[in-house]
Amino acid sequence: MMSSYLPGHSPLHRLPAGAKLLALAGLSLLLLPADSALLLAGALLAVLLAYAALGRRALARLALLRPLGPVLLLMVLLQAWAGDWSRAAVGAGFAVALRILLMVLLADLVTLSTPMQDMMDALERVLRPFERFGVAPRKLALAVALVVRFVPVLLSAWRAREEAWRARSTRRPALALVPGFLAQTLRLADHVADALDARGFGRPADRPSPSDKRTMP
Repeated sequence: MMSSYLPGHSPLHRLPAGAKLLALAGLSLLLLPADSALLLAGALLAVLLAYAALGRRALARLALLRPLGPVLLLMVLLQAWAGDWSRAAVGAGFAVALRILLMVLLADLVTLSTPMQDMMDALERVLRPFERFGVAPRKLALAVALVVRFVPVLLSAWRAREEAWRARSTRRPALALVPGFLAQTLRLADHVADALDARGFGRPADRPSPSDKRTMP
């Protein structure tokens, strides 16, 4: 699975991984009750400036978010329909869409500026006190890091399918792309699961790995 990390020396890169994850959680909680479209638009502008500070490669990643456009538009329309298409309902729909877009962008900023191992180490330190309750901090940290990493990977895969469609047809990409995309996602999940199993994640200590079985007499 490809990495989303962009090496660099920006102020965001120099922040500790734990501080960035804590800031991401705090900002997400602050965004939930926000309903002012003007305030959310200002926050979106600040996030876009943060992307610009990371350079062209970071700005180019914004194109991967295009598949979110129809989803966000549908949310605006559903909110407006539920509110009888009043101006307040349309404004509330835009606020919901902006909140989701901001959370996705903030999470992506963290992945762009934080190596996966640093993210896992920070999460593992936070989860270590729960080890006495049977929680495996390293496995849970890996699971969270994989979820964060999978988002840009899947967006990139969808974009590649869109470009392949446009190379073969002048029509807009249709729902025919969805089955292939889902199959690719399942294959990717299988590959990741096999790789983790080969490294001993999710397997009891007394159960041999697949590679161990091959070497047994």
